[in-house]
Amino acid sequence: MTDGKTIVLATRNPGKLRELARILGAEEPGGTQVRLAGLDEFPGAPDVPETGATFEENALLKARAIAACTGLPAVADDSGLCVDALGGMPGVLSARWAGKHGDDRANLELVLAQVADVPDARLGARFVCAAALVVPGAAAREWVVTGQVEGRLIRAPRGTGGFGYDPIFLPDGFGQTTAEMTADAKDAISHRGRAFRALAPFIAKACQGS
Repeated sequence: MTDGKTIVLATRNPGKLRELARILGAEEPGGTQVRLAGLDEFPGAPDVPETGATFEENALLKARAIAACTGLPAVADDSGLCVDALGGMPGVLSARWAGKHGDDRANLELVLAQVADVPDARLGARFVCAAALVVPGAAAREWVVTGQVEGRLIRAPRGTGGFGYDPIFLPDGFGQTTAEMTADAKDAISHRGRAFRALAPFIAKACQGS
């Protein structure tokens, strides 16, 4: 590896970069000693199409491409909202459910419109995240883990934190949406938090070159 302390995170989303820095402890003196670099630091890095049929496939596609491009260990995730009443959709299409990638408000409003006639008892949903780490080189290594959090949808957005579908997702056992939670509270129970905590030991191993 060119830099044993830098991990490239395959995103240009500053919110996600901050969130993962918190989860991995990169901002804490006693946390994992790794620097997370976003794709904005690599102008030539490609936007990798999410053509996989599963979250795991998409996470690996992105991590492999960014590791090959930068020559550094790369972490990528694919995550989304799976709604029972919609047959598990939006699923891997969550970020572009309304047609334009990353239009959070349009995506959220479309999901609410699609479940408008669904009884409250059938509004079960879950957030799912697959996180992948790819270490490039002659002895390339790959890891992929998943995390999820169960909950249900509510009828109208609440809260200004988080991003994506957070304002309409109420985790089981909580009275706040994930957009109303503090960052620490959300990280403790979120799908992304669970996936990246599971990936953290592999990231530490990659940084040690072992």
